[in-house]
Amino acid sequence: MAKILVVEKIDPEAIALLRKSHTVDEFATWEQKDLVAKVKGYDVLVVRSKAQADKQLIDAAPGLKVIARAGAGLDNVDRKYAESKGIKVINTPAANLLSVAELTIGLALSLLRHIPEADRTTKQGLWERKRLEGYEISGKTWGIIGFGKIGHLVAGLLSGFKCKVITYDPYLNKEAAASVGVTPVSLEDLLKTADIISIHVPLMDSTRGMIGARELGLMKKTAIIINTSRGGIIQEKALFDALSQKKILGAALDVFEKEPPAGSPLLELDNLAVTCHLGASTAEAIQRVGGELVEKLLKALG
Repeated sequence: MAKILVVEKIDPEAIALLRKSHTVDEFATWEQKDLVAKVKGYDVLVVRSKAQADKQLIDAAPGLKVIARAGAGLDNVDRKYAESKGIKVINTPAANLLSVAELTIGLALSLLRHIPEADRTTKQGLWERKRLEGYEISGKTWGIIGFGKIGHLVAGLLSGFKCKVITYDPYLNKEAAASVGVTPVSLEDLLKTADIISIHVPLMDSTRGMIGARELGLMKKTAIIINTSRGGIIQEKALFDALSQKKILGAALDVFEKEPPAGSPLLELDNLAVTCHLGASTAEAIQRVGGELVEKLLKALG
């Protein structure tokens, strides 16, 4: 029987299933330093996106056998170091992808139709139909940066909007792109051509800061850019400059370099729509993630 420490929200049914064969403790309110003090003596650590399973935390738990990430990315887990210590690292790369893809479409609609601002001003007693005239998604050219599983899902969802969809991905599966009518292009051509750009790449050395002043400068003045992948892929200072100087129409962010982004000047801009890293936060995704996590975890524990 393994001792499992769950430090972020997991589907209750998944917790109940784990408790049938293992001891599970939930530790809901903490700072990183609290985790370092808490994790000793546990065989399994279950995290989502907040907890940093770094060298310090891993060293604090000499008996750790598994780190389980409830979600796709592993940028908050030092996988290389964990595996060097004989610790298995597992994640759930497919379970929450549809939720992220749907949020991407939702952010585009919110930005182009001024939904957050219209909601706020209407509740204030204003009726600003003329000022808040927006734009349609339908018929636009949508550029997808990173045509993995989420990019593929976004392209599929866009079929009803009759967009022309183009993509840049150095590791492109051309058959997958062709199956949903997506045209591969260079990054430069995508930035110059697309009316709407969405980013779906993992955060790693080759993607960190990949969208900066030069890239934003290639975009149309009428274009928008959306990031539901990871903060740090768009250089926020460059984005602030582009938005504040009206070099592009707008941007929508679900993720930031620092989360929460307290004090960020980006939050003062009217042509920016934001959410609080909600990509995977749907009831359905949490249930799917929990189910996949339990299946993989029980297999890893033998």
